Amino acid sequence: MKDVAIVIPSHNEEENVPLIYQALTDTFAKLPNYRLIVWFINDGSTDGTLCAIKTLQEQDTNVHYINMARAFGKEAGMYAGLSTAKADLYAVMDADLQDPPAMIPDMLAGIEAGYDMVGAARTDRTGEPPIRSFFSNMFYKIMNKISETPIVPGARDFRVMTQQVVDAVLSMSEHNRFSKGIFGWVGFNTKYLPYTNVERKHGETSWSFWSLLRYSIDGIVNFSDVPLTIVSVLGIVSFIGAFIALAFIVIRAAIFGDPTPGWPSMVSIFLMIGGLQLFAIGIVGRYIGKIFVEVKNRPIFIAKEIK
Repeated sequence: MKDVAIVIPSHNEEENVPLIYQALTDTFAKLPNYRLIVWFINDGSTDGTLCAIKTLQEQDTNVHYINMARAFGKEAGMYAGLSTAKADLYAVMDADLQDPPAMIPDMLAGIEAGYDMVGAARTDRTGEPPIRSFFSNMFYKIMNKISETPIVPGARDFRVMTQQVVDAVLSMSEHNRFSKGIFGWVGFNTKYLPYTNVERKHGETSWSFWSLLRYSIDGIVNFSDVPLTIVSVLGIVSFIGAFIALAFIVIRAAIFGDPTPGWPSMVSIFLMIGGLQLFAIGIVGRYIGKIFVEVKNRPIFIAKEIK
């Protein structure tokens, strides 16, 4: 019998915790060769999530939890669970039941067939706001064009992994974590199973449009230096453009005269160069900010309680 540790980051999932546990229990009841071990990561919840987890632990000794000192985010929660749990195989999934537990048998079958990691990839985004779906699809297209790390469109963090894969993921101890990129970067023999989108059972998602946009930008910055190259190219293009504009203004003034000497050329140059400088500083600032966080070498998470 193989132990399978399921890591479930949970933030304000009081109603969903019993449901995801029951769904997992029902799934593993049909898998006699595997033992279910559940690790809930209470990521700074302000509702009764922790109480719901403790209630389950009183009923089942294979239920464990990490109570974070504050909300460190889903990425830190996954790292905490994977670094703490001990098992033969590991899985990561959300608590809101958008990751169907019914897919786990097929994932385990993929591992038995020789794959090191078997993940899930959504084939549609039914139920999501159209603008979120549009930007999400654009992110995957842009990311796969500018980054050397492949990311499967629609890929979820939901997946089953061997110990070797987990060790590789944990060896990447960066604080600015983008797990979809990390899973792709470590490589290994990976298979993705397609599935249609499932809406969350209860509660509201903590991922707003702006938080998803910020997360996407972090993913691009973490796994590509193309934005810095773009800034360099824009600098050259702006110089050439400003030189051509300046030559045109000088020639026009020499032939036709200039009723306001110097004003058009100065405004054109200032606006063009100033705007590009601010844009460039913003991009460089993102990279410097990431470096600043990394060099402080603070812990990725702080656990208040582990049981």
